[in-house]
Amino acid sequence: MADTRSGSRPTIFVIDDDDSVRRGLSRLLRSLEFDVETCESANEFLERGNYEDVGCLILDVRMPGLSGMDLHDTLIGAGIDLPIVFITGHGDVPLSVQAMKKGAVDFLPKPFDENELLNAVSKAIDKHKKTRAEKAE
Repeated sequence: MADTRSGSRPTIFVIDDDDSVRRGLSRLLRSLEFDVETCESANEFLERGNYEDVGCLILDVRMPGLSGMDLHDTLIGAGIDLPIVFITGHGDVPLSVQAMKKGAVDFLPKPFDENELLNAVSKAIDKHKKTRAEKAE
C-alpha cells in the first residue's frame, strides 16, 4: 500500500488519547508498510516539531487539552498542510461539515471499517503528494 519508490515511506501520525486505538491503528498501518508515529495528545504532536515529508494525520476529535479540531486550526494557521482524517466516537453532522470545510479528507465515526479508514488514508497521502508537487512548481 505504501509508496516506497521515492525512497521514503509516508508517515501516518495517529493522535488519539485512547492507547488501544493508537496501538491497533499502528499495527494495522505498519502491516501495510507505512511508517507510523503515535501521540496521545495534540500538544505531544506539536512538541515533536515540523514534519517535512509526505504523510497524514489520523486525528481524534475529542481529547483532553487541545482538541483535534483545535489542532486542525493550529496547523492551518501555521501553514502546515498535512491532510487530516478525523476519527471520533462523538461525531455529529455539524462537526463533520465544519471539519470538511476546513480541508479534512474524511470524518469517520468509531467504530469504523478498516477498509474505509485505509481508503481515507490513501486519499490523504495522494492529496499531500499532489499539494507538495504543486508547491514545488
